[in-house]
Amino acid sequence: MRVDYRVLGQTIAALTEGEDDVVALMATVACEVHHADDRFDWTGFYRVVAPELLKIGPYQGGHGCLVIPFSRGVCGAAARRCEVQIVDDVEEFDGHIACSSSTRSEIVLPVRDRSGRLIGVFDIDSDLPAAFDRADAEALGAILAQVFAK
Repeated sequence: MRVDYRVLGQTIAALTEGEDDVVALMATVACEVHHADDRFDWTGFYRVVAPELLKIGPYQGGHGCLVIPFSRGVCGAAARRCEVQIVDDVEEFDGHIACSSSTRSEIVLPVRDRSGRLIGVFDIDSDLPAAFDRADAEALGAILAQVFAK
């Protein structure tokens, strides 16, 4: 099943309406996105907890890495550069952190609050190669902005 981002966005908007707790919002988004598409094998957030440091936040799927410096991996690159990272083949990404040996591709989006401050990254891993594209990035970015930058 391939995600219908319009419906997913409406569902997440309804579920998060009136909520301002960031962890509760992250948990809801991770759950809803994870179950919306068969391509998504690990879906979750890494939170900015100190300068140049991410720690695991709410997620769905197998275990995740607990701590990721901005200097390492796809999540670190997304946080460091403040831009979406789409990786078709994680084996080709220099410095990829393998939390799961089955992961083949990944998309990571920066997450900002309403003031524009980076609060984390949203990471989706897939066991399929080249599972993500710009359309995914745009739709997921719109959902993240709707939830966290409101």
